[in-house]
Amino acid sequence: MYHWDFAPVLSNSGFLAQGLLNTLKVTGTALALGVPMGLGLALLRLSSRRYLAWPAGFIIEFFRTTPPLVQLFWFFFALPILIRVEMTPFVAAALTFSIQSSAFFAEVFRGGIVSVERGQWEAARALGMTGAQAMRRIVLPQAVKRMIPAFMERSIELMKTTTLVATVSYADLLFQANELAQKTFRPLEVFTVTALIYFFFIFGASLLAHRLERRLAVSGESTVH
Repeated sequence: MYHWDFAPVLSNSGFLAQGLLNTLKVTGTALALGVPMGLGLALLRLSSRRYLAWPAGFIIEFFRTTPPLVQLFWFFFALPILIRVEMTPFVAAALTFSIQSSAFFAEVFRGGIVSVERGQWEAARALGMTGAQAMRRIVLPQAVKRMIPAFMERSIELMKTTTLVATVSYADLLFQANELAQKTFRPLEVFTVTALIYFFFIFGASLLAHRLERRLAVSGESTVH
């Protein structure tokens, strides 16, 4: 019978807490940069000008279809060779997940925008609004409300994907857990606690996303996935 002993894990809780803080730091940075970048890409892809729409579409599809680990290795190992600037693990992770998230958020934005009825655009034009004014005052407020559940789901996926940063020696929660397991020789206890930490944050975010989705469904708003 295996003798469980969580005392070494609890006595080093600050070690895991620092890893969690770093995980949230990467996730928050990727969200803060990815959302506005995603909106910009979505607007470019919806443009009637092909020289804007096609490059935006290529960027979106490239970063949505290539493995995030390959992207992370490219930013961390290859990009410094091209630009001759040293890349820290955090900067590489922030760039990777910001751009990758922007590609997914772009599709969420695009789906939300095209879901707004054409009559809304026509009504805005009848009031004398330009296309940009109609987008800002009429279309986006309606689209964003419909996109909230999809944004929440993507944010949850992002937090899980950030575990890849341990491969470039960034001290996220998983990296710290691996270090602690080697230090205490208690991998079962360490990774059990680590799994519970991820579960607490991700399951809580999932509950919030489902609650928002049900509330929007009751209010008659459709959602975009």
